[in-house]
Amino acid sequence: MTRTEVPSAARARFRAGLVTPTAGWCDGYTQANLIAVPQEIAWDFLLFAQRNPQPCPVLDVLEAGSVSGPLLAGDIRTDIPRYRVYVDGELTDEPTDVLDVWRDDLVGFLIGCSFTFERALGAAGVPIRHVEQGVNVPMYRTSVRCRPAGSISGPMVVSMRPVPKDLVETAVRVTAAYPAVHGAPVHIGDPRELGIHDLDAPDYGDPVTFEPGDVPVFWGCGVTPQAAVVESKPPLAIAHAPGHMLITDAEDEDYRLRLV
Repeated sequence: MTRTEVPSAARARFRAGLVTPTAGWCDGYTQANLIAVPQEIAWDFLLFAQRNPQPCPVLDVLEAGSVSGPLLAGDIRTDIPRYRVYVDGELTDEPTDVLDVWRDDLVGFLIGCSFTFERALGAAGVPIRHVEQGVNVPMYRTSVRCRPAGSISGPMVVSMRPVPKDLVETAVRVTAAYPAVHGAPVHIGDPRELGIHDLDAPDYGDPVTFEPGDVPVFWGCGVTPQAAVVESKPPLAIAHAPGHMLITDAEDEDYRLRLV
């Protein structure tokens, strides 16, 4: 992990083959989820995201076939540590680049990532347990249904962070200032209310150890589009591996609301 590395240097390391979760990388720079789908269903995906802004906050939409844009001087096909390739809704590969499967009709969506507000949480005194423990953030499919759009439907996915009980209000306040990267929690406390029955068995990422007095706090997660891909079965979709994000050249502060 390196907090001080600039995004271009980190992306070069990933392009060269380094595979690692990116929580804690490139302090102060915005990380993003990737989902790329054929142009024929891109409108449905955009509408799905617009209807479900907490789990799917759109930072940018690239033109069909484009591999870079205003948020990064890089290549979305090579600059993520690990990818996922879905064919007809089935996960078929987890490569370290997608050059051989990329198509010129693919539209890339960059979706906000909750890693973006972790620096602000830490500055406010809220511990980031998965970073402390050197593991990937745990993520869970829930029983909460997203609002569908055209051919796209699926459940909401959430990320979970254990937060000391006396700091939960602080965590809510800090993250609410970042609506473009999931914003405030969607749920605090009993995971069964989200249809999650075992916090030690996340659907994506790794389990994290709670410290005495910690409370589970759940945020909308940008892996939600991948859950929608599994359910909706488009002919092809390319995504990041959960927790292995695209590190952009944008800064976290660009997405923080400033109250006058």
